[in-house]
Amino acid sequence: MKYKKPTPDTPSLERYRVPILDRTLDLLELLVQEPGGLTLTAMTEKLKMPKNSVFRIATTLTLRGYAMRDVRTKSYRASRKLLSLGHAAMGGESLLQAAWPVLTALRDETGETALIGSLSGHQGVVLDQSVSLHPVKVVVEVGHAFPLHTAAPAKAMLAFLEKPACDLLIQQIRFQKKTPRTLTSARAFRAELSRVKTQGFALDQAEESESFTCAAAPVFDHHGQPVAALWISGPVDRLPIHSLAKYGCIVQRHADSLSQKLGWPGR
Repeated sequence: MKYKKPTPDTPSLERYRVPILDRTLDLLELLVQEPGGLTLTAMTEKLKMPKNSVFRIATTLTLRGYAMRDVRTKSYRASRKLLSLGHAAMGGESLLQAAWPVLTALRDETGETALIGSLSGHQGVVLDQSVSLHPVKVVVEVGHAFPLHTAAPAKAMLAFLEKPACDLLIQQIRFQKKTPRTLTSARAFRAELSRVKTQGFALDQAEESESFTCAAAPVFDHHGQPVAALWISGPVDRLPIHSLAKYGCIVQRHADSLSQKLGWPGR
């Protein structure tokens, strides 16, 4: 990529340009333009940069969660963590502003802690919550990261991602067994995602911990893309596995309401 020629208003600012930051942004912009991903060699050729520099930048972006590396094809692609930056730059805090009354309504209807979160790199992250009023309840710190294969919100988002992005994330899952009910293979996980897409909500049936369960549903933007997930979590004695589907429908209704606030046209 070539730098734009400075305009008459900006030549004095050129001396403050940071070359490594320029290269990093060039690489990010390239990855965004190539959703299928690029190998190190391809990036080097397109950017006309030293291969070692491209490798170091790509590795740093991967470690920070802004890029993902496909171990099978050895290609890099932009991660969904960039989406969070885009939301912030364009007033994306409106997502959480729109979510708060929905979270409160969901908590009041179910009696359980209601949460919202999104994908960040190869994991999910909690963005906000409306805490249950019960003495015994689930409380999670904002910013808490959760794994993809056990968490209902992660399943809810992955099930509605475009297949290449979903496949890449599944490749990075280690499928660590947390409880006897944890899904421990990509095959079983894909089958679960298929069920989630059909029914419209996802469940954590004591897969992360035998002490609590969750029901989640995706939140869509105006393009119909899953940008977040809404869910409830509570002790297994109040949210028993045999009743989770009922709560899944309730969460889905509230998630659809939030999606419509974001401009989602509906199913």
